Amino acid sequence: MVENERLRQELRHCEAELQELRAQPAAPCVGCEHSQESTQLRDKLSQLQLEVAENKGMLSELNLEVQQKTDRLAEVELRLKDCLAEKAQEEERLSRRLRDSHETIASLRAQSPPVKYVIKTVEVESSKTKQALSESQARNQHLQEQVAMQRQVLKEMEQQLQSSHQLTVQLRAQIAMYEAELERAHGQMLEEMQSLEEDKNRAIEEAFARAQVEMKAVHENLAGVRTNLLTLQPALRTLTNDYNGLKRQVRGFPMLLQEALRNVKAEIGQAIEEANSNNQELLRKYRRELQLRKKCHNELVRLKGNIRVIARVRPVTKEDGEGPEATNAVSFDPDDDSIIHLLHKGKPVSFELDKVFSPWASQQDVFQEVQALITSCIDGFNVCIFAYGQTGAGKTYTMEGTPENPGINQRALQLLFSEVQEKASDWQYTMTVSAAEIYNEVLRDLLGKDPQEKLEIRLCPDGSGQLYVPGLTEFQVQSVDDINKVFEFGHTNRTTEFTNLNEHSSRSHALLIVTVRGVDCSTGLRTTGKLNLVDLAGSERVGKSGAEGSRLREAQHINKSLSALGDVIAALRSRQGHVPFRNSKLTYLLQDSLSGDSKTLMVVQVSPVEKNTSETLYSLKFAERVRSVELGPSSRRTELGSWSSQEHLEWEPACQTLQSARAHSAPSSGTNSRPGSIRRKLQPSGRSRPVPV
Repeated sequence: MVENERLRQELRHCEAELQELRAQPAAPCVGCEHSQESTQLRDKLSQLQLEVAENKGMLSELNLEVQQKTDRLAEVELRLKDCLAEKAQEEERLSRRLRDSHETIASLRAQSPPVKYVIKTVEVESSKTKQALSESQARNQHLQEQVAMQRQVLKEMEQQLQSSHQLTVQLRAQIAMYEAELERAHGQMLEEMQSLEEDKNRAIEEAFARAQVEMKAVHENLAGVRTNLLTLQPALRTLTNDYNGLKRQVRGFPMLLQEALRNVKAEIGQAIEEANSNNQELLRKYRRELQLRKKCHNELVRLKGNIRVIARVRPVTKEDGEGPEATNAVSFDPDDDSIIHLLHKGKPVSFELDKVFSPWASQQDVFQEVQALITSCIDGFNVCIFAYGQTGAGKTYTMEGTPENPGINQRALQLLFSEVQEKASDWQYTMTVSAAEIYNEVLRDLLGKDPQEKLEIRLCPDGSGQLYVPGLTEFQVQSVDDINKVFEFGHTNRTTEFTNLNEHSSRSHALLIVTVRGVDCSTGLRTTGKLNLVDLAGSERVGKSGAEGSRLREAQHINKSLSALGDVIAALRSRQGHVPFRNSKLTYLLQDSLSGDSKTLMVVQVSPVEKNTSETLYSLKFAERVRSVELGPSSRRTELGSWSSQEHLEWEPACQTLQSARAHSAPSSGTNSRPGSIRRKLQPSGRSRPVPV
């Protein structure tokens, strides 16, 4: 009895669990094959139910369509009945009219012979009968016309009757077709509903059978679960103990993680610092090697006698306008200041020169690059610096500058004065300045009494082979004030005009010649150095500049002389035996600077805007060709001995003249001095002497 009671309790407990399982059938059988199959069957059953619902919807739509077609068929039948009734009435009316017409014709035919007989008989009898005869003839004609009209109407009625027969046949055929289609659709619908009903019943039966099989499997799984529960309790206790142990370990894990992260961050920071220090060291070494390479390259260029070439890009100004043509087409290499990039017709072109100055470079930056070259003039070397580029590119600004921001010319003389003063204890120096221009292939003296006087270039009579200009005025300068007066007077006489490309376009090639003569007081060693500062006129396209008349002739002479300069550079580059220096006054004047006995530097000025890319491309290509020319090492002009008494006599009056000029000009110094007053203040040194070029 105790055992039975225990079994009953266990049975009740199992039934309660079974009810719970039935209430939640998916909970204990998660992941088993039967539950998945049951889910699939349920999904399939829901899909079948959806299909049945869709078919019912389609059936309701078909019933609605059948109803509409039935209504239309009833309307067509009503219309057909109306048409048939109208047709019967029309046929009856036409038949009545036809009978009347036949009767009229028969009566007329029956009366016609007696009328003819009467006509013939009356014709002989009297005039009264003639009138009756004509009236009867007219009436007969009228009746014949009515008969013809009745025949025509009869024919039309017969045609209408025939067309109505055809329409009736067509409508009946259409009605039969609609009825057949309706019966076919109704049969198809019944077949589909029957097949759907069968599918639904079959699916339900299959689902029920599978559900029974699954339920049996669930019961079996339940028994297995019970046994597993009994065996899993020890494992559960073990897992609980492990979990508690892991929980205790996890409590201390954040501290360990934070400590590990701190260590890793410290190591990463140290590695980053080491990498940064290594990068800084490599960058410093790279820059040092780059400077060393440039220094070695410059030294190699100096030994070879190459013409050094630097480029300067002017900034974009408001005179360039706006729009696509005024956009910037020039870019620079941030790591190498000797590379310049030009975007020409959508294609980038790169050029390598000795130095490239951006639009933000100052006059002082440019002068620092040529400073060492200028100071070598004091040591007895011949130096030539000339500016090249299209008109409006900034050549005159670079060479002459403004009173507030002077260019290379004035800064060079100031530097020479400071160097001379530093060496005044050991050396005695004298500096003279000459200025000339080449205008329309005519050499003119900018410091002479008559600036329009034509000068010629001659060989020195001393047999040295050097060139000089007889009659070129030479002023001795001893201070910065003397320099300013000379520059002001020479700038006043230089030819400039307005063009479409430049408001103050230089229409001539300007040449500033600075001669430095020195004597070593202890050894008597004499040195003579020359500094030629050349501001070339800008190349221009006549179509762009709008030059006409005299401006056109000036542009033609400028372009011709620059073309001759290009021919000379090409001949020097290809080491030809004959160099065409005499093709132009410009190249003939620069023969000493380009023939190997001089340190030469070219400043190529370029415009950065898009509309001038063709001229910029040509200028940079010409600069690359000039850079590849080797003139050979320059020589220092020295000789032993002292100044002759005649030379002392020539220089002392000049010094006294300049001192007296400064004394007279001190009270009336101003910015609005006239060229005549400047000439009175700056008198030539003694006499006009041959000035070597």
